[in-house]
Amino acid sequence: MTLKIYLSGEIHTDWREQIITGAAGLDVAFDGPVTDHDASDDCGVAIMGAEEKEFWHDNKGANLNAIRTRHGLQNADIVVVRFGEKYKQWNAAFDAGYAAALGKSLIVMHGPEHQHPLKEVDAAALAVVEEPQQVVDILAYVLNGTLPG
Repeated sequence: MTLKIYLSGEIHTDWREQIITGAAGLDVAFDGPVTDHDASDDCGVAIMGAEEKEFWHDNKGANLNAIRTRHGLQNADIVVVRFGEKYKQWNAAFDAGYAAALGKSLIVMHGPEHQHPLKEVDAAALAVVEEPQQVVDILAYVLNGTLPG
C-alpha cells in the first residue's frame, strides 16, 4: 500500500529532504507546497497580472497556492506539519486544522519551545515529534510494523 504523505509547514530548513531521504525504500509518495518562497509569494501576480496594492498581490498568491494545498491535503493519507523556530507559520497551523477537519492522520513536528502555543494543534495530531527521523520511524512502523534500531 503506497502511503501518500503531504509535507506542510516551515520552508527554511531541509527537514523535508531528511524525511524523503530517510524514507527511501518505504512505499511512500511525497507531496507538498511550493517551497521557493519568492515563487510562492509572487505566483498569483506572475500568472494573473500585477496588483497595485500589496493586499491583492498577497491574496492572488494565497488563492493560487490554496489550489495546490487543498488538493495535496485532500489526497494525502498522512499530513506532516512542521513548525519551525524562526517564524510564526500561520499557514502551517491552518493546514493542520484543515487536515484534522478532513479526518487525515496528522503528525505535528516542532521543538519544545512551541509546546504551549501549539497545544490545540498537538491535541488534534495522532503523533507529535521533534525530529524528521521520528517521522521516518513512524512511517516505517505504519507500513511494516518495524521499530527503529
